Amino acid sequence: MQVLNQHKLMSTQIDYLCTPSAMQFSHALTAGNISNVVVAFQHHIYGYYKSFGRIFTWRQTTNPYHIVVSEIMLQQTQTYRVQGKFEHFIELFPDFYHLAQAPMRDLLAAWQGLGYNRRALALQAIAKRVVTEFGGFLPDDPAVLETFPGIGPNTAGSIGAFAFNKPTVFVETNIRSVFIHFFFSEQRLVHDKMLLPLVAKMLDTHNPRAWYYALMDYGVALKKMYPNPSRKSVHHARQSKFEGSDRQLRGAILRLLTTKNHVSYPELQHIEKDFERLARIVQDLVKDGFITSDGSIITLK
Repeated sequence: MQVLNQHKLMSTQIDYLCTPSAMQFSHALTAGNISNVVVAFQHHIYGYYKSFGRIFTWRQTTNPYHIVVSEIMLQQTQTYRVQGKFEHFIELFPDFYHLAQAPMRDLLAAWQGLGYNRRALALQAIAKRVVTEFGGFLPDDPAVLETFPGIGPNTAGSIGAFAFNKPTVFVETNIRSVFIHFFFSEQRLVHDKMLLPLVAKMLDTHNPRAWYYALMDYGVALKKMYPNPSRKSVHHARQSKFEGSDRQLRGAILRLLTTKNHVSYPELQHIEKDFERLARIVQDLVKDGFITSDGSIITLK
């Protein structure tokens, strides 16, 4: 297997990532030694985490609000960008109540730099529902969490594990990389349905919070050592180019509106000269609930 970016890893990290071999656990599992594989696999992953686990602000708390904010921010956004935004966001909106009442301008200004602004609206919608339906307390049932805006099965599982230490079973990109690397390295088009039974078998039910953090950190390191194992997943998709994209234009319009009470179409044409494209993007932002438009003046909601 091709080895990549070893200069970014310490030699002891490389030792962990090279031993055991990618197929060792898979072969042992095929031989029927399930309990032994679980013990050895957990020992290996935890061994790496004990020595090289990453430290993030949101890992130093079990506050459900902080966990929800971090998990929504981490959707499609790299950790280093979230790290730079998370603490400031919490300072501005310290709990569900403050976030639920936040003006759109303040919310979007705090979200700048994270991209995918729909997540900010979803996060505020979560806060409003927690306040109005649950008295300000986030429910700990993943099935209930899945009914919230912006929360699918995997995010519900991660919130359950990190906020409440529940033994949920879920997959995200780094966890996916670990299980494909060790158990499906010779396969292509691996579906998460194939991974989830193994994720459940290997789960440390006594401390799922630490276990999932450990898996994620191991997955991050794997991608520095080997070609990304997640490319073998049917769920793998490359992020579309940002430069010149509709996402970039949407962000530019919203960024401008955080600094002004309203803007006109002529003002926006300094950003995008193609009027038809501009009008389409504006209508999309209206539909998404960010702005209002009377055909000539555009205002944040």
